[in-house]
Amino acid sequence: MKRLDGKSALITGAARGIGLAFAKAYVTEGARVAIADIDGDRARDAAAEIGEGAIAVEMDVTRQDSIDAAIAQTVKSLRQIDILINNAAVFTAAPIVEITREEYARVFDANVAGPLFTLQAVARHMIKHGIKGRIINMASQAGRRGEPLVAVYCASKSAVISLTQSAGLDLIKHGINVNAIAPGVVDGEHWDGVDAYFAKYEGKAPGQKKREVGEAVPVGRMAQAEDLTGMAVFLASQDADYIVAQTYNVDGGNWMS
Repeated sequence: MKRLDGKSALITGAARGIGLAFAKAYVTEGARVAIADIDGDRARDAAAEIGEGAIAVEMDVTRQDSIDAAIAQTVKSLRQIDILINNAAVFTAAPIVEITREEYARVFDANVAGPLFTLQAVARHMIKHGIKGRIINMASQAGRRGEPLVAVYCASKSAVISLTQSAGLDLIKHGINVNAIAPGVVDGEHWDGVDAYFAKYEGKAPGQKKREVGEAVPVGRMAQAEDLTGMAVFLASQDADYIVAQTYNVDGGNWMS
């Protein structure tokens, strides 16, 4: 028997990168998956790539009407939601003296309000239907510490860790386990964008920062998205029944807690 047989999952920001790797791993483990993404065309391409067991859902986590519509579409197609992964997020970087209110609002709207109100809507569905569900939030090693140039992003991911603790303690009385994963540096499109910020503010050549952070990981390399799937499957499975409000580092040894 596969570890997620009969389960249905909604994964935000799942049309590429980490979210797509999670979707593929979940389908392999027997789950049906809604690939939710603000880029509807890319979500449909990702669902087609996975094939049976995956559907595409267009979703903007910064809009409540979009959150509600995506959940309704997922429930209509998959009957219910047993697992939510709050993966969608945006990144920014700037010196403290150059941070704008507009950029702060953009990041917190996507990275904090998005997971909170998606979690809330899915939890209401789970409670209404008596589902002993799983909610997994994507934090970051950036949420464990402040970093130069990355104040807003670090603060948003620290908020995700705190939200995971509060929601976990509140929802466990309904049989809903809330936990989080804190990746380190993960190769892919996301880090190409991060690298560009450091090239701008630190005067580094394109690709230099990416190479440096990869070499600094104790394991000796950046993560691949697939390095995170084992934890995502574990937290969604019965093996994690007694785990509540925790954030797990999957970062090659970058942060010890």
